[in-house]
Amino acid sequence: MSINTKGSLVNVGLGMTLGSHITPLSRTFIEQADVVFVSASNRLIEQWVESMNPNIISLQSFYNEGKSRLQTYREMTEAILNEVRAGKKVCGAFYGHPGVFALPPHETIKQARAEGYTAHMEPGVSAEDCLYADLGIDPGKHGCAHFEASQFLFNHRPFDPSAYLVLWQVGVAGDKSLKVFETSETKRQLLVDLLLETYPADHQVTLYECAVLPIEETWTLTVALKDLASQKMSMKTTLVIPPSEKKVPRSEVIDLAEKID
Repeated sequence: MSINTKGSLVNVGLGMTLGSHITPLSRTFIEQADVVFVSASNRLIEQWVESMNPNIISLQSFYNEGKSRLQTYREMTEAILNEVRAGKKVCGAFYGHPGVFALPPHETIKQARAEGYTAHMEPGVSAEDCLYADLGIDPGKHGCAHFEASQFLFNHRPFDPSAYLVLWQVGVAGDKSLKVFETSETKRQLLVDLLLETYPADHQVTLYECAVLPIEETWTLTVALKDLASQKMSMKTTLVIPPSEKKVPRSEVIDLAEKID
């Protein structure tokens, strides 16, 4: 099969807050593309991208309640690659960072390269970046471990309670079907019960959602861990658990380090 090597792909990040986080280089790729695939849950974001390039295709139409997200991602990947194979300069514009909690950007780049096309990724401001700024957390002070909430729940994932623990997509914790956008309180309680094996019941934890529009404010809610499961959450809700223990110094290593020039 002959390959039209003129086709190309770049997946860029739009950042989290509309118009505020995109890099100049990512904007240029959007403006110069033959077609732009947009993945953003807010129609205003799609319209903003459309103002930079009118040739957009929304990826939101691939989502449906009760439809496996893996099937959705496969369909998105094929739609993007078909335009690359047609010889077009294709840009995928993804909410936040295109490489964070997003399967199609990685998969389209991998497949495009395997088929001989030029493909790469440009970063964007992610929810993690916003979290550090909004909550005043320096990951270098205590350390910080990140997990997807269901992966954390379903697998043995050792972690350090003297560091921050950040669980992403906590609103769908306990879901294995990949077909729902929010799980039940009963399933979220499974996660809480697991955390209660390490943390005190009254340990204060924070639910976090960053602002999407400039007129919005960051949303946070701090509750006792024992009351977490009953709180309202969505797929974009992140759980931040601060350290519950102090760091334990390695005295012997400290002493050895001090003796070494």
